[in-house]
Amino acid sequence: MKEKPIKRVAAIHDLSGFGKASLNVVIPILSSMKIHVCPVPTAILSTHTGGFENYTFLDLTDYMKEYINHWKTLDISFDAIYSGFLGSEKQIDIVSDFIDYFSKNNESLVVVDPVMGDDGVLYPTITADLVNQMRKLISKSEVITPNFTEACFLLGEHYREYVNLDILKKWLKALSKSGPKIVIITSVPEKDSTRTGVVAYNSYDDRYWKVTNRHIRALYPGTGDAFTSVIVGSLLNGDSLSIAIDKATQFVIMSLKASYGYNYPKREGILLEKVLDTLNMPTTLQSYEI
Repeated sequence: MKEKPIKRVAAIHDLSGFGKASLNVVIPILSSMKIHVCPVPTAILSTHTGGFENYTFLDLTDYMKEYINHWKTLDISFDAIYSGFLGSEKQIDIVSDFIDYFSKNNESLVVVDPVMGDDGVLYPTITADLVNQMRKLISKSEVITPNFTEACFLLGEHYREYVNLDILKKWLKALSKSGPKIVIITSVPEKDSTRTGVVAYNSYDDRYWKVTNRHIRALYPGTGDAFTSVIVGSLLNGDSLSIAIDKATQFVIMSLKASYGYNYPKREGILLEKVLDTLNMPTTLQSYEI
């Protein structure tokens, strides 16, 4: 019997040469959580798209097929498949096939972070066709982690500054009915503008979860990638959903606070290296509620 000493994740994300986002965030976080990361790059950018102009963008759609076909010959398996930013709508079929092939017998945790936009608008490279295709991809997942904007686009809802908890519960359940058993929506605006939150629904036990924290008025790219990466690592390491959400939220808050005190361009992303070691500290539950 082949031994697999540590958990292994296939991370299907883009790679930016400069700026902390996507694989530049996913790999260090999951590696720090003692998980082996196997990247599947969807695109290569000179910088990420948040705050930079005239960046170069290389769509790796055609190369991905060749890349993955080699993996299929190696008889390898993954404890989790984690997809994020996709370079084109054509990549949806490639990722769907990857999930079908490498999560045989539904033994792998499949997490889809439908990276498409923020603050009510789509990112520059995201098309309406990709949004439609993303609705198909989330049907193959067990966990999805859209932010508030992405949840609106997935549901065909108009973006608004605030929705009450009853509407959020309907949105969570509607997204779950499309396939994923666990739905986590981040960056949820609170009626009190000084606070923001994360809400989640677990269809396995029909329970809702919420974490609220004080809104830090500083925008750093890559915080969504950091949040979902901690979720993936926590679930693979045996944490409950409530603990995983709490841990991911606290890690992002700590990252923001560690970064905000320095005077550097926020578009470069959070100072991840200053807080990575906290991922292996004993869990201190602070803020989740049922």
